[in-house]
This record gives sequence, C-alpha cells and structure tokens, in this order.
Amino acid sequence: MTDGTLAAAELVVWRTMLRAQAQLSRRLQADLLSRHGLALGSYEVLMHLGEAAGGRLRMNDLADRVLLSRSGLTRLVDRLQRDGLVVRQSCADDARGLYAALTAAGRDRLADATPTYRRGVQDHMLSRLDEADLRALGGILDKLADERVPA
Repeated sequence: MTDGTLAAAELVVWRTMLRAQAQLSRRLQADLLSRHGLALGSYEVLMHLGEAAGGRLRMNDLADRVLLSRSGLTRLVDRLQRDGLVVRQSCADDARGLYAALTAAGRDRLADATPTYRRGVQDHMLSRLDEADLRALGGILDKLADERVPA
C-alpha cells in the first residue's frame, strides 16, 4: 500500500515471517544448548571468527555480522572470553580498536558444534522445502536483504 498502512493480509505475512524466524532460532538454540552448552548467539560469534582470516575480526565488524549492538556484542564476548573461547587483541593500527580472536578451545568448540548446527538447519528448515521453494525463498530474501532503500 502506498499510504503507509498495511492490509490484513500483509500483516499476516509479516507476522508469519517473524514467527518462522523465531521458531527456527529457538530450535537451533535448543539443539546447541542441549548438545554443546552453547547458545545460538555464541555459536554465531564463533562461526564468524572461524570463517575470518586469522580467526579474528574487529569488534565493530563482528557486531555487524551477528546483528548485535556494540554493547550486546561486548557482553557476549566477555562471556566467551571467560569461557576461554575467544580473546581480545589490540589493533596495531588503531589504538582504540579491538579484535575478537578465536582461541584453540574456541576452534575446538566450534568444530564440535558445527555438525549440530548444520543438521538443525537441514532438519528444521531445508528439509521442509523443495528446490523451487528454496529458489523462490532465496530470491525473496535477496530482495529483503538489499541495502538499497526503494524510491
């Protein structure tokens, strides 16, 4: 609608998307907690660090990737550091900058949890969609993730 109001059918789609995302996240969280004692947010931090060159990322970049506020990421990294899974490293070219870096224990925990995460993604989402569904959903999500604001 062009006047800024949403039709009932549009609200249903919006709420269904939110509900689906929340349910998938809860299921993945339950899998990771029960098998590895690792919350989904913690797994995502370890995953992004594991994929990064040298196993480390600037805190600001990491916050953007895991969709947390800077303060939320700081608290999460504090917990992961207490658990010995990450360390903070100063940035040589920016005295104010900090990196979060994966430790050997963090890399091991990530390796242990990754099969559970992938199996959860497969079981809770991908197995419920056929190829046509996946292509359509991928196209829709690409549109929604596009950073450009429509005119």
